[in-house]
Amino acid sequence: MTGQALVIGGGPAGLMAADALLSAGRSVTLVEAKPSLARKLLMAGKSGLNLTRMEEPGRFLAAYGAAAAHLAPMIGAFGPGEVAAWAEGLGQKTFTGSTLRLFPEVMKASPLLRAWLARLDALGLEVRTRWRWVGWDTDGGLCFDTPEGPRTEYPDITVLALGGASWARLGSDGVWAGHFRHAGLPVTPFAPSNVGLAVDWSDHMKRHFGEPLKNITLTAGDMTSRGEVVISARGLEGGGIYPLTPALRTGHPLQIDLKPDMDLASLTARLSRPRGKQSRANALRKALGLTAAAQALLMEYARPLPDDPQALAKTVKSLVLQGATPRPMDEAISTAGGVPFAALDSGLMLRDLPGTFCAGEMLDWEAPTGGYLLTGCLATGLWAGRHAADWLAAQPVRNRDR
Repeated sequence: MTGQALVIGGGPAGLMAADALLSAGRSVTLVEAKPSLARKLLMAGKSGLNLTRMEEPGRFLAAYGAAAAHLAPMIGAFGPGEVAAWAEGLGQKTFTGSTLRLFPEVMKASPLLRAWLARLDALGLEVRTRWRWVGWDTDGGLCFDTPEGPRTEYPDITVLALGGASWARLGSDGVWAGHFRHAGLPVTPFAPSNVGLAVDWSDHMKRHFGEPLKNITLTAGDMTSRGEVVISARGLEGGGIYPLTPALRTGHPLQIDLKPDMDLASLTARLSRPRGKQSRANALRKALGLTAAAQALLMEYARPLPDDPQALAKTVKSLVLQGATPRPMDEAISTAGGVPFAALDSGLMLRDLPGTFCAGEMLDWEAPTGGYLLTGCLATGLWAGRHAADWLAAQPVRNRDR
């Protein structure tokens, strides 16, 4: 591969880096450990591929939390508008839903991926699957286990897009972090992000497995989310919980406001009404409009319910789920941790390894679901690919005989 660019990782970030390099006139080889490309993208797209969210720039960028300042130029160069134009350019008509999420009309990832791979093939991309990167040799060569046996490559530039450490079966196993540490390169430990909560339910909750909790507000630490969760045999899952993962994984308990649109005084007044011959359950249902699932959750964590109306109202407004903990990392949609931005220059090149760039979920950033993850991967992949091409163009001609 002398004189070529090498991209390691066949997910959205790697494919976008390859696209940028090819568009700059570079010869590119992309290698992937799995038998096929973009497996996680295809899995995510089975239930409707959420490409991005058509929000105003400031609000969109804020979703990246602590990493927002680092990602700002990348999202600025390839944000929601650019993602929409890119998908349309690949022949995939899109629409924006009521929550501002952007989807392809076909609601699947496979047609977009086929169109993208056809474009890359036409640009000359060489793809090698079942090539697993196993680190660097003492001369800086990239070592691989391949179907034909061990191989060592010496490309002029490399873009690493190796993913995080969740969904190992689809390729994101985080093994690359060990290779980084062996080479003396810094890696922030991985942690689950966008993951459900494990709850050891009592038997009376079984009848509610699969039922949603809607119109609730969830809080952990100083983070708040308005969304929906689902009661499952394993605990609680869904978009309402996922944004709170940074607080939940550091030990903050989950609190749920079961009536977020009603203030404490109004709630207390309703609960103060005489219930007559009604059972307490019926009185609660009529006074509060709680679903059976919400009532069951209230009983699960606050039984025996307080008799005082104000105390009960406070419980309904702030139900604490003690003992609920994040699910294991491999069940997470994404992970925090990875290559810290301090180890990279402004073009996402490793400061201690010139000519090697990093992109995608292997970088130390996280964001909630809803289009932010995919946009971040595409934007960092494009950024790394463009800067890799620019860096190579600025280098003197080298002659390697490997």
